[in-house]
Amino acid sequence: MEKLLKIIKEKAALYKEEVIIIRRHLHQNPELSFEEYNTSKYVCSKLDEFGIKYQSGIVKTGIVGLIEGINPNSKTIALRADLDALPIVEENDVSYKSVNEGVMHACGHDVHTSSLLGVAKILNEVKNQFEGTVKLIFQPGEERLPGGASLMIKEGVMENPTPDLIIGQHVYPQLEAGKVGFKSGMYMASTDELFMTVKGKGGHAALPHLNIDPVLITAHILTSLQQIVSRMSSPTAPTVLSFGKIIGNGATNIIPDKVELEGTFRAMDEKWREEAHVKMKKMAESIAESMGGKCEFKVVKGYPFLVNDEVVTDKAKQAAIDFLGKENVIDLDLRMTAEDFAYYSQIKPACFYRLGTNNESKNINSGLHTSTFNIDENALETAIGLMSWIALNELKN
Repeated sequence: MEKLLKIIKEKAALYKEEVIIIRRHLHQNPELSFEEYNTSKYVCSKLDEFGIKYQSGIVKTGIVGLIEGINPNSKTIALRADLDALPIVEENDVSYKSVNEGVMHACGHDVHTSSLLGVAKILNEVKNQFEGTVKLIFQPGEERLPGGASLMIKEGVMENPTPDLIIGQHVYPQLEAGKVGFKSGMYMASTDELFMTVKGKGGHAALPHLNIDPVLITAHILTSLQQIVSRMSSPTAPTVLSFGKIIGNGATNIIPDKVELEGTFRAMDEKWREEAHVKMKKMAESIAESMGGKCEFKVVKGYPFLVNDEVVTDKAKQAAIDFLGKENVIDLDLRMTAEDFAYYSQIKPACFYRLGTNNESKNINSGLHTSTFNIDENALETAIGLMSWIALNELKN
């Protein structure tokens, strides 16, 4: 394997500039969730160029490629990347700035897709040196419910052939480029979207006794709902409840008829998740009723929690240590963010790890989902080399 390790490192260095070009093209031409038509065509053109067979049009824009090594039926592993961008106006002053106004790869999916294409090129060139099959999953719609992963699974992406395990990576702007992070077991939270409408009776703000104030009712509901986190959830079941959007449409002297809210609920325990949904709804409705109003509380269930299989993750972490050195591999903490890769982790052993992209000396340090997010492109050499090496460690003959 030492000889193969050297080959992979050489190929990663050799193809780094090509992958940077691919990444910049994707970054400059972002498309929103489930609208990645040109992105999909571009990925297909690259797979054609590399001589890799694939199937396109899965959930309209999704693609699945296959690289068959020696004895292809012996084992199958899946590698996944996401295609979609976010509705954000980019503020970076770079030559590859988004040309699609209001759309930006602010979550690094351009990195994930370009990296997987680089991995595909490398693995296809060494397919006579491993046993089994590599399944390349280019997935649409990670950023929007119900999540492209769930839809691709419904359309059979985890069949014909069925992978024994699946691996994914995600950019991590809090970590320096050249480093990666892993965590076995429970890693990321489930996510649900909350929509609440509090109804009252509007009128003159100076005559509150003639009104039923939905703003005041909303204030009581918001304060009380935090008991779900502070008093009802177990310390062993991390929970987050946040509301990020409130619309009242009154004025300094006008009490509105209704207040509309949108929020998110995150958890790491499915039983508690279901219980919390019921508790939140009952609490909000009861408070509104007790104050003379009404509350409509809707939960849109999103992605499940993401769990990293201990065996697969420990093996991938060791491969990373062998590839990058122990000093460049860190242990990650639990995250209350969510990822639709979780759907794969619910049905097959999975490893979802983090790729460092930060470079303080170049002032590349903006967080995910911001208008100035960018990466140190040296991270792409790490990305394509490491994922190739992790795959080969699963398929070594």
